[in-house]
Amino acid sequence: MSDYGVRLEWKGHVVIMTFDRPERLNAFDEKMWGSFEEALTKLKEKLPRALVVTGAGERSFSAGFDINPENPQVANLIEAVMNRDRGPVDILINRVRKAVDELVFLPVPVIAALNGDAYGGGAEIAVRCDMRVMDPGACISFSEVKLGLMPDHGGVVGLTRLVGPGRAADLILTARKIPADEALKLGIVNRISAHGKALEEAEALARGIAEMGPRAVRHALEVIRRTPDIPQREALDLETEKAVTLIASGECYHGILAFLEKKKPEFPDPPD
Repeated sequence: MSDYGVRLEWKGHVVIMTFDRPERLNAFDEKMWGSFEEALTKLKEKLPRALVVTGAGERSFSAGFDINPENPQVANLIEAVMNRDRGPVDILINRVRKAVDELVFLPVPVIAALNGDAYGGGAEIAVRCDMRVMDPGACISFSEVKLGLMPDHGGVVGLTRLVGPGRAADLILTARKIPADEALKLGIVNRISAHGKALEEAEALARGIAEMGPRAVRHALEVIRRTPDIPQREALDLETEKAVTLIASGECYHGILAFLEKKKPEFPDPPD
């Protein structure tokens, strides 16, 4: 199948990003990475208020890197390994990391809808999103060490931030499959959907967020994302600065007025 890639669908203020290659479990080859990068460029040109990321079909969110002889990236890596040439490896991993960074650093909430299994790089993308909704029949696995590899899309850092170093070591170093109920218990996912409804429930979550003040969401999200990386006092000062900037923007006028008039607020889009 030649017509595959990463699709964007606008639904009001929400965008659905779909890894659309179900015949290969939505795995990423050169064409998929190029399509992903193109989709990110489009998103940065016109930001939604919330973004949902999912996979096509019911079997897989994404199986990660496509280890397939027909994927030219595989041949290039094998040649680099045989020649002990670090250069091509460095280029590929930094390209991949940059693309995933651009996704999860968009200044809007990014929600992963785990409609099916997430393995390897797919699991890494999922844990780096802001929130995750998981189908009860899905599993997540950081499977790279089975191949003598390690997570390289930022997944070690992303998982460790979610569950702590001890649990991250257990899950990454054993490469075991984590079912939905355990993923919820460990804090890897936020919600378990009804069967077959992960995307639907993630969309509902995104729509609810999109009805809130968009500046308020972006400002709060920035503090949430940065807090684990900075000292508490610096985080508190950042929260205060963002709150003052938000109020001064005037967005709260629409919310307070609607509250007093007992109406649903209609917030204007912020400048991108």
